[in-house]
Amino acid sequence: MDPYKVIVRPVVTEKAISMVERENKLTFIVDRRATKPEIKKAVETIYDVKVEKVNIIITMKGEKKAYVKLKPEYSASEVAARIGLF
Repeated sequence: MDPYKVIVRPVVTEKAISMVERENKLTFIVDRRATKPEIKKAVETIYDVKVEKVNIIITMKGEKKAYVKLKPEYSASEVAARIGLF
């Protein structure tokens, strides 16, 4: 699957922003058919970072939300600033 089709959009909520700052995690809405390895590869390709872990949930709206934890040597705050979350 194309990395730009896997990630639909970043999530900008108070909880998502606090996770960027405290836990080095980014939050995205992703394609329903995307798997954890596909999400990891897409984030690494698009944002030029290394991913430590991916957790996914299905929201009440039926969207798939991915919590992507970056490796310690990468800053989620810098990535968030690059994509315009701050």
